Amino acid sequence: MAQVATANQSMWSGGKSPFKVEYGKLMMWYFLMSDAFTFGAFLISYGTIRFSTNSWPDPNHVFRSFPIVGEMHIPLAFVSLMTFILIMSSVTMVLAVGAGHEMNRKEVLKWLGWTILGGIAFLSCQAWEWYHLHAEGAWWGHNPFPNIDGTQASTNFTNFFFTITGFHGFHVLSGVVINIIMFIMTYKGVFDRRGHYLMIEKAGLYWHFVDLVWVFVFTCFYLF
Repeated sequence: MAQVATANQSMWSGGKSPFKVEYGKLMMWYFLMSDAFTFGAFLISYGTIRFSTNSWPDPNHVFRSFPIVGEMHIPLAFVSLMTFILIMSSVTMVLAVGAGHEMNRKEVLKWLGWTILGGIAFLSCQAWEWYHLHAEGAWWGHNPFPNIDGTQASTNFTNFFFTITGFHGFHVLSGVVINIIMFIMTYKGVFDRRGHYLMIEKAGLYWHFVDLVWVFVFTCFYLF
């Protein structure tokens, strides 16, 4: 019995879970599952309202502007650029995690830096989009865009849009802050002294989750 107790104590003190997964990584998966339920509740609520309504604003009309180009009719071009930026940042995050597995601090710093820049670029694009929509009169409680059939639209569209994209943007901002912290810790050699880069992998899980959620947000608001 004493040997069993000692073995169990050793397992938990080493940060191992009963599922043979590093404890911190398991907790990250639990957090992401709970966060997925929150996003799911938002999107299901949106879908329920959206498809129970006879008509809805046309995304090709709402999201038609592009920085510098301005009011030229380029439907969904800007949000496509935003999506590309976020997907590429997910690729650089994969490369950062891979470099961490190889204990290559220089490569981790390089790819993590690109991931941070990608996140900042995405947030900058989203800020411009919000600014432009607000200038047109769109905000919580205000919807200047008519339905696709020409009828007056309710504020459900703008209320859901700003709430869900804002919630996602907050997650991107959190991910950027986390990655900056990981960058600083990597630069100071913290993970080299620990002998592993598991923290980079956990940050990567969060970042990939944020990218995946954007796919659903993009589909719901910009395509339908």
